[in-house]
Amino acid sequence: MLCLKQLLNVIIADDEPNIREGIRYSIDWNHIGMEVAAEAEDGEEALELALKYKADILLADLNMPIMNGLTLIKNIRDSLPKCSVVIISGYDEFSYAQEALRLQVEDYILKPIKPASLTEVLKKVASKLQTTRAQRKYLEIASSHISQNTSFIQEQFCRNWVEGNLTADEIKEQLQFWELPVGVPHLLAVVRSKELEMNQPLILGSDKDLFRFGMKNVILEVLEKQQKLVFSDSSGLIFILLWGQVQAESFSKIEMSIESYLKVSPTLYSESILGDFAAIPSVYESCKTKVLEESHISPIVRRAKNYICQQYSNPELTLESIAQQLQVSSVYLSRMIKQGLGTSFTALVTDMRIKKAIKLLNSTNLQVYEIAEQVGYESQHYFSTAFKKVVGVSPNQYRKGAVKQLYMMDTNS
Repeated sequence: MLCLKQLLNVIIADDEPNIREGIRYSIDWNHIGMEVAAEAEDGEEALELALKYKADILLADLNMPIMNGLTLIKNIRDSLPKCSVVIISGYDEFSYAQEALRLQVEDYILKPIKPASLTEVLKKVASKLQTTRAQRKYLEIASSHISQNTSFIQEQFCRNWVEGNLTADEIKEQLQFWELPVGVPHLLAVVRSKELEMNQPLILGSDKDLFRFGMKNVILEVLEKQQKLVFSDSSGLIFILLWGQVQAESFSKIEMSIESYLKVSPTLYSESILGDFAAIPSVYESCKTKVLEESHISPIVRRAKNYICQQYSNPELTLESIAQQLQVSSVYLSRMIKQGLGTSFTALVTDMRIKKAIKLLNSTNLQVYEIAEQVGYESQHYFSTAFKKVVGVSPNQYRKGAVKQLYMMDTNS
């Protein structure tokens, strides 16, 4: 005896009333977990009733008026694909059987119908439906568990990635799974809030997790259109891996939104990623170090630095353009940069451009004029002059190793 929680709906379609009556009263429907929902005397009525009752099983004669059995089955396949069909026919013809197989019917029973044979066919159909439903249910449960644990699974992947525990192939496989570009992200950013650190008593226990969750939601909302991964590491810092170009004001918006909504003081620091997947762990470590240093700098200066970090390749970058972006006067911004960083705006931009140029000289085969363009210089001559003034040798001499051992510039910032 099959024990289904819900009886399966059966539609009997045959133009002969005695055949329909014989089927209805010769089968112990309850015993096999079914009930006859309705009877139809033609194909059109059968389709209407099957859709009305969301039929699980259709018993259909092939030779019916208005709409024959084969047309009915084709319509059922389109409108009710999960419905199982058993053909009842007085025709023992190969062409009918062949078409029935093509329409994926469960069985083909010839009249006169033997109740025992039909019962066995219906039991087989019910068993198959039960198995299919159970599989579907298990898949729904598995999908639900995956959805519920998506954040945890993604966090584990990201942590293993930035800590250098994955091969390039493993990383690409995971990126495909998360439907992200199978390539190196362009940027790694870190968000720190002193209030959420392990040794800070300002926010206690599970509240820290709630605040961290809130910060991640702000980040996801601001960067909604970006391809990204957002995760936290064991220390509680929040990291963002980003693909594609990022609007310079996005990071400032993240800081201001976190401060406004959650009433905590975030520090955000970002670095471009140059090289392959193997470069990411070192960028991750650098970001962790730098964000601690950045937290002592005023928010306006941090935002200016972030803006420069994003826009250093723009030859038209000026103090005035950044001040306008940050909605402060250029005089005020210049003074704050000098007080916070001990350097001028021009020196800060030059320093950042030269550091990026050194990375490119060390890690690529780009021509010097190409590097000049990538780091924001309109001409190779101007770039070479600035480079020599800072490093002491020309870009070509540096690439040949003239001062690589002596020049200890921090090229990770």
